[in-house]
Amino acid sequence: MDILYQQGQKAKNASYKLARLSILEKTKGLLAVSEALWEKREFILQENQKDMMNAKQVGISKALLDRLLLTEKRIFVMTEGIKQVAQLEDPVGEIIKMKKRPNGLQIGQKRVPLGVIGMIYEARPNVTADAFALCFKAGNAVILKGGKEALFSNRAIVQIIQETLLKIGLPEDAVQLIQDTDRKTTLDFMKLHKYVDVLIPRGGSHLIKTVVENSTIPIIETGVGNCHIYVDEFANCDQGVDIVFNAKTQRPGVCNAIETLLVHESIAQPFLSKLIPKLKSYSVEIRGDQKVKILFPEVKEANETDWSEEYLDYTLAIKIVSSLEEAMSHIRCYSSGHSEAIITENYSHAQKFLEEIDAAAVYVNASTRFTDGYEFGFGAEIGISTQKLHARGPIGLKELTTTKYIIYGSGQIRM
Repeated sequence: MDILYQQGQKAKNASYKLARLSILEKTKGLLAVSEALWEKREFILQENQKDMMNAKQVGISKALLDRLLLTEKRIFVMTEGIKQVAQLEDPVGEIIKMKKRPNGLQIGQKRVPLGVIGMIYEARPNVTADAFALCFKAGNAVILKGGKEALFSNRAIVQIIQETLLKIGLPEDAVQLIQDTDRKTTLDFMKLHKYVDVLIPRGGSHLIKTVVENSTIPIIETGVGNCHIYVDEFANCDQGVDIVFNAKTQRPGVCNAIETLLVHESIAQPFLSKLIPKLKSYSVEIRGDQKVKILFPEVKEANETDWSEEYLDYTLAIKIVSSLEEAMSHIRCYSSGHSEAIITENYSHAQKFLEEIDAAAVYVNASTRFTDGYEFGFGAEIGISTQKLHARGPIGLKELTTTKYIIYGSGQIRM
């Protein structure tokens, strides 16, 4: 706990300096970090291979191994994301409104950093760089607690960032990594409210549940991704097959991949006849309801738990429905509020789905895989918030700030 307190104090001290940095200083820091991570990519890749070997030895699934893996291309995307963040408009210091009261007081609202942000996340080393970039740009210090699966990768990335910041005269304690993988340390971190202003968990349902139940720090909750696509009776079948295939197989181990497909009964046979062989070419296991089983006896029968499962793997549950209303009713029952999509050429059905489905991101004729800070033009993201207070959807720069009131007076006293 002593080490955690030390890291907390360092982060708090760094946050005061970060809040005063100019736009030019932030840009300089981010561009320098981006360049350093790319220059030292071989070191990062070597450390990532240590994580990969350890993960394979303990039998981590293929999909989760994909989340852990870093390649030269992924490091390039990571560094480009940092550059994008550097070029984004700085939200800190924005005067949201200013008004003059009858007594002469001028009362305004100003956007300011949150302070110190804590993050607990699983085997996604790219999150380490994304979290630093967004927090730094928004004037916050960040303390990171990554999963033990990615320890070597995270340590390498943080080391490069700290060395770079120190070299150019910026606070190296802007980012810190908790390297102790003991569960007790994680629980202790959740109670570091003296120093940490906001805690963001990013990972599976067990991790998020643990943080919600144990943290004494205010939380921005990133939810699990039990995402759906509904293929309407008015869908373009070829377009729908491509979208569903992408949403399931492009990266199945991420939260914006779909887990359940709903198909209108009038087009189920022709649509699924095209889709299922394509999914099987990627070794996707299909779990279908009784109507799907009648059409395709070879698929595995789905049970009740399949409708609420976040597989994060090459598994897809399929249900045939009789109407848009039945599809929406199913989504309302089982959705985690992350990302939901409809495939349809019917305008009124599309608008009804957009208006009545309650999720952080709702799509018409597009893959749910786009629910991502990078794809939304935020440069990167801390995670996808499925809660409704403070932040919802990809957590970008503005979501990492708060506001304070600033009041100009000329001697007023309250009578």
